[in-house]
Amino acid sequence: MARKKPAKERRRSAGPLSELLRVPEGERVSLSSYDAGGTPGFPTGPPPLKVAGLAATALMGERLAGLQERLYAASTAGDRRRLLLVLQGMDTSGKGGTVKHVIGLFNPSGCRIKAFKAPTAEERNHPFLWRIMKVLPRPGEIGIFDRSQYEDVLIARVRELVPREEIGRRYGQINRFEKTLAEDGVTVVKVFLHLSYEEQRRRLLKRLDNPDKHWKFTTVDIDERALWPAYQEAYELALERCSTEAAPWFVVPADRKWYRNWAVSKLLLEHLEALDPRYLRADFDVAECRKRLLSR
Repeated sequence: MARKKPAKERRRSAGPLSELLRVPEGERVSLSSYDAGGTPGFPTGPPPLKVAGLAATALMGERLAGLQERLYAASTAGDRRRLLLVLQGMDTSGKGGTVKHVIGLFNPSGCRIKAFKAPTAEERNHPFLWRIMKVLPRPGEIGIFDRSQYEDVLIARVRELVPREEIGRRYGQINRFEKTLAEDGVTVVKVFLHLSYEEQRRRLLKRLDNPDKHWKFTTVDIDERALWPAYQEAYELALERCSTEAAPWFVVPADRKWYRNWAVSKLLLEHLEALDPRYLRADFDVAECRKRLLSR
């Protein structure tokens, strides 16, 4: 049997970005082997790469918007397909920035965006997936989760909010849940925004140094940063145990914001192109309708 290539080696291989950044099912994950400042899959060329990246992302906007419209149009004839983008990452990894700069390329009326925070009292009275199921995208829509069901195996594990045995069961529950979503026509795109420890410090300091950004900073950010190793371990376990054929994980380097936005846009483009939604054929006589309009 051929030996699997190490993650680093495979990530240098050519091919679609979704293959390049995908966490293979069943493979052990060590986030230290992923370069948070890398630009895998982005065409090499003369510097500055950032300028080329911004331009490439902007160019994808029209194609993404067109595919979104076709997806929505198909739903009017009973096509149940939709797409769900799940964004996870440490504080300042850019979940909100991705929503702003990538989802901003779409028509907002066809998007369903949900930012998950600490569970409310009502939500704690239900199974942990209850609040997730309430806000899933409808047929034809693109859903975006800023944090997700994975909080219940991440912060819940790090902060020991539930017993470890319960955490262990939740991985399987999540996998079964995501499999049912795929069977119901939901394309699940799970993105882990991989930020380095050093870059997080820089971003937090920028918030402290700018009074206009103080609203984005809390002292809890420092407390959570002290738990960095535990969070890295929790993410590694989530990526290992929940990257499946039905709903794989993609690790996107997030130290360079321009690359993060380009990579997420490219992943969405590849998945929407694979869906290949089509406009409906007219069920009326176009020529006759045009003739009637011109006569009035």
